[in-house]
Amino acid sequence: MTLGASTGTHAYGEPSYWDQRYRQDTGPFDWYQKYKRLAPLFDLYIRRSHRVLLVGCGNSTLGEDMASDGYLDIVNIDISSVVVEAMRQKCEDKPELKYITMDVRDMSAFESSSFDAVIDKGTLDSLMCGQNAHDNATKMLDEIGRVLKNNGVYILITYGDPNYRMRLLKDTQVWSIAVHVIDRTEKNPEQQRWELTKSVPLNQDNSSITALIGSHAEVHYIYVCIKDETLRRHGDVNGHNEGV
Repeated sequence: MTLGASTGTHAYGEPSYWDQRYRQDTGPFDWYQKYKRLAPLFDLYIRRSHRVLLVGCGNSTLGEDMASDGYLDIVNIDISSVVVEAMRQKCEDKPELKYITMDVRDMSAFESSSFDAVIDKGTLDSLMCGQNAHDNATKMLDEIGRVLKNNGVYILITYGDPNYRMRLLKDTQVWSIAVHVIDRTEKNPEQQRWELTKSVPLNQDNSSITALIGSHAEVHYIYVCIKDETLRRHGDVNGHNEGV
């Protein structure tokens, strides 16, 4: 089953589900995309000196690849203590990498405004496929917004097209959002339809992106969400005025 499938039968929010899975699948495994293909986009938004949080890291090589490419401070969290311990042992010689058992819906161990960037490769999609999807996704996004510094960036790599994900992201009232597109499978340069480092245009109802790439395109969407506290304040003022 892929995380793009629609199901409410899997306990994706439960540590026991992932502990069992990682005992069986010792990896490594990367959901969706590998670092090599994403690196040009990361270079636009993240500096090597930034403090970076990888949520739902699993046994992905993303953190290791970023460290090999010069990133200096990468914190990896996952709800599964099994995979965290395995990754700690694997990467014990890499001081740039830290692995912590933590639920992305409650990151109270981290101070507010303590990260420059958060990268999510499949974690929000996982929660959206599980039970209590909307509540869990909202808790996750609220926590990501909290731990990010102002002007920090949340990079979400997902199956979810803008008709679904933009509404969820905008509910937090804290992001300015650009959307990038990447083919799901690697293709020869002459076959590539999308230039990763260029965002795609969006109109008010997000229909422009569907018109551009089609409704069943084999792509991943990448939402680059820049935290902007002035948007939250503006939303709070509007909400107060509407209630008067």
